[in-house]
Amino acid sequence: MQLPLYYNEEEEWNRTLLLYDSVLREINTKLEILNNEFKQTHQYNPIEHITSRIKSPESIARKIRKKNLELTVENIVKYVNDVAGVRIICSFTSDIYKIASAISNQDDVTVLRVKDYIATPKPNGYTSYHMIVSIPIFLTNDVIDTKVEIQIRTIAMDFWASLEHKIYYKFEGKAPAGIKDELKECANIISFLDEKMLSINESVKHYHEDFNGGVAMSSDTPLPVIPSDGFGDSQYNSLESLKSYYGSVITEE
Repeated sequence: MQLPLYYNEEEEWNRTLLLYDSVLREINTKLEILNNEFKQTHQYNPIEHITSRIKSPESIARKIRKKNLELTVENIVKYVNDVAGVRIICSFTSDIYKIASAISNQDDVTVLRVKDYIATPKPNGYTSYHMIVSIPIFLTNDVIDTKVEIQIRTIAMDFWASLEHKIYYKFEGKAPAGIKDELKECANIISFLDEKMLSINESVKHYHEDFNGGVAMSSDTPLPVIPSDGFGDSQYNSLESLKSYYGSVITEE
């Protein structure tokens, strides 16, 4: 990735790219672990798919120009918050807030900014949940907190946003009023669809709970473990007692 920076900034820019690439690897690993945990614990994975990218040189330069700033590495790092970006696509709106909470609750994740366009959609109808977080990147002789933008949205929201972007691109961002109105109407339909699908999903869950005597079972739900000592919370205590061993070594004599 090349940007028209000063010749003496090339090394610094390459180091910056290393950090942004590293923070994408970190957040993708975190999301993969969370998704696997959901699948194992709840027999359900809220994440449909994840995409990540480093912002293109053209987009970075465009953002810097819009801010009337000089194109330097310092200005890019300070003023462009989405050089590294991750997009998480979920099934339902309720999944969005679960994932956002799971990310923000991690000790090494610092939430810098949140924009909830689901609670307050943009005037054009755009809905999504945006977070800017920082994660420490451990280098040989340094630790650098590096920011990444996370966008979380449903399949329906992503469908609308992708097509809206393509349509606006054809008009170079200056779509006729009639097109804008129709896109806003489509956004309202998408919002209704998300609400309807969430309602149906909640009804299905309640049906399964009633049908299975209060427990939502599926074909791959494991059989309950019967505690050997008769205590209902022994399985939980067993898991808790194991925690310390995952990160320790027992000295063998």
